[in-house]
Amino acid sequence: MARVRIAPVHPGVYIKELLEDLGLSQYRLAKDISVPAMRISYLVLGKRPITAELALRLGRYFKQSPRYWLNLQSQYDMDVAEDKLGQQVDREVCPFKVVA
Repeated sequence: MARVRIAPVHPGVYIKELLEDLGLSQYRLAKDISVPAMRISYLVLGKRPITAELALRLGRYFKQSPRYWLNLQSQYDMDVAEDKLGQQVDREVCPFKVVA
């Protein structure tokens, strides 16, 4: 049976949905966390990552762990890398073998 791959979900999708659920605009979020509005816009469009600094700001604002936001970005980055390079790495890298 063939495995169906689901496209990685950029963290900006989660931000967009959260803002919609809370009735907040991207501009309001940007203003409230003291970042440029374009930074939030690019994030929501999937053109910018969640950095450690932005994770700190989002965590404080939404009363969550900053690691939650950073983990979303990390998972996305790994999914993209696996999709793009996974088979190549499997071909090129031989697992380490312990010689007794």
